[in-house]
Formats: sequence, structure tokens, C-alpha cells
Amino acid sequence: MRILRNYILKECLQPFVLSISVLTSVFLLGYLPQLANKVINDGVSVTAMGKVFVYYIPILLGYTLPIACLITVILAFGHMSAENEILAMRASGIHLLRLLAPLTVVGISLCLVVFLLNDRIIPDAYDEQTRILQQTGSQDPTAMLEPGSFINAFDKYIVFIYRIDGDLLYGVRIYQPQPGKPTKTIIAEQGEFVHVPGKDQLMLKLINGTSDEPDLSNPNNFYKLNFQTSFITMDLSKKRPRAEKKSKAMTMQELRKKIHSLRKMSIDPSPLMAEYQRRLAWSLSPLIFIFLGFPFAAITHRRAKSANLLYALLFAAPYYILSLACQGMASQNVLNPALLMWIPNLLAMTVAFILNWRLCLR
Repeated sequence: MRILRNYILKECLQPFVLSISVLTSVFLLGYLPQLANKVINDGVSVTAMGKVFVYYIPILLGYTLPIACLITVILAFGHMSAENEILAMRASGIHLLRLLAPLTVVGISLCLVVFLLNDRIIPDAYDEQTRILQQTGSQDPTAMLEPGSFINAFDKYIVFIYRIDGDLLYGVRIYQPQPGKPTKTIIAEQGEFVHVPGKDQLMLKLINGTSDEPDLSNPNNFYKLNFQTSFITMDLSKKRPRAEKKSKAMTMQELRKKIHSLRKMSIDPSPLMAEYQRRLAWSLSPLIFIFLGFPFAAITHRRAKSANLLYALLFAAPYYILSLACQGMASQNVLNPALLMWIPNLLAMTVAFILNWRLCLR
């Protein structure tokens, strides 16, 4: 069996290296227009953008490494099946699932690699990118804002923004912790920052939302006040706005500490919980993709490699699309993130179990 194990691993090595190299390169090319725009239009140095470009490599590996596992299994075992090598192994009394044993060990090892990427390497890369962009960015405070981050630098306020499109902010949450009292919360569908001429202040214009207002009879209680337009003045004279680490730039230990801190202030930490659970779930994706690709490749007949690549993408795309959709819903606290973020894994493993079970019955 050692000879067979070494042969399988050897057959998988070349397509794995080729797949991860090509996928990472293709995704990197997608960022070039964005970085070139900063160099040409914003006057950012080529050296700074070159560093940002390099930091995209470990970030993209979190996506491309699991997909490369899927492509590798489909290409390697698809080739073996097309050359009747798998048929010869079955005729020799070797059960097909025994061929999966060495790949399972490799898959577990790659899961640990992806976990390390998600826990340490990718957050560090995001943090370095943010630092470089802030150093080369304009003095406009809105340039410091990051969607999905709790901005804890404005006087008295903690600001969270789900999405930023130009000067417009979407899904704005503003928290005002008060010692010994409940945290005041303002939620708005949209918002935008407006400079106050001649003053070191920003005016935050909020559109269509609700605000917690103190009950005059009992100041410790709030009632909800609906508004179409509201303004909040934020003082910049004491300290400049500085976005805290984005959730993607936090290690998993930092995420846990931040979740605990927000809960103590009665602030909903669902976006951070969703990010934490996503990292755990995606850490298992290499092994899941191996289990998905193996039965499909083992029963295939002669087929062009381009068709195999297409089938690999058809497996991977729904997984990531569903996972990102679940993260969006988990961030809105539609369902417990600890349950919602694991739905893609459970569905993928169910499909993999069915396919491998049918393979055993052949």
C-alpha cells in the first residue's frame, strides 16, 4: 500500500502546485486596476502599492488553497479513471475508499494550514494593508472608515458601518456607552459625513432610522424614536478618528476579547461572531472539497480537463456564495452565527457522504 500511497500523492502534487499558482495569479490580476488607480489618480507611490499587492497573496490563499484541493482531486483521479488505472485497482481487490486514505491525511494537514492562515497570517496581512493605505491616504476622516469595523475613536461614540459606497454609508449603528446606564443605540439605513466649515468637527447625517431616547419619568429607560433625518456632531479636536482593527484584521483571540467587551457594553457583537465562526468553518474546507471531488472523479469517464475544471468550480462556487450569504445574515443576527455559519459545511458534507456512499455500493 505504501507504493500506491506514494503514487497517488505524486499524481496529486503537480496539479496542486499548478492549480494554486494559477488561481492565486488570476485573482491577483483582478486587484491590479484598483491599485493602478491609486497610483495614477491618487498619487500613491508604486512602492506602497507594491507592498499592498504582495499582502494580497496570503489573503487569497485562504480561498485558493481549498479550491486547489478540489481541482487537484478531480484532475488526478479523473486522469487515473480515464486511463483505467482505477478499474485495475478495483480488479486487484483494492477498495476505492482506500485510495482516499492518504488524501484524508493530507486534507487534515491542509486544514491546519488554512486555520493558521485564518488565525494569524491573513489578519496580519489585512492589518499591514490597512496601515499602508492609511499612511498614504488623504486627510479626509472618511478615508479611515472601514465597513465591518467598530470605530471607537470618536468622542463618546462607537460607530459601526455595514457598507460604504463613496461618501454614502449603509447600515449605520451608533452606540453611546454611559457609565452605570444602558447603552444608547442609534440605527439608520443610510448616512454620510459632512464637514463643519471652520471647525474641527464632523456632522454625521443619518437617514431613516431609530434612536433610543431617555424616558423623562425614568432616565434609565429608553423609548424608540423614529426619524427620517437626524444629525450628530462629532468632535475631532481631542483625537483624530482612527478605525480599530477590522474584524478581518483581528486574530481569533482578539475577536473573542472584542466580542466579550461589546457584550459587557450591551452592544450586539453578531458581525464579529459571524467572522469568528466563518474562519472556523472555512478551515475545514480543504478536507470537505477532497471528499466532494473524490467520488465524482473516481466514477468519471474520459473527459477534457477543461470540463473537469468547470465541474470543480460548480462545486466550489455554491459553497462560498452560500457561506458569504450566511455571514451576511449572521451579521444581522437573523440566526445564531454559531449555527448559521456551519450550514454550508453541513450541506457539503451531506452531499459528500451521499456521493461516497453510492461509490461504495458500485
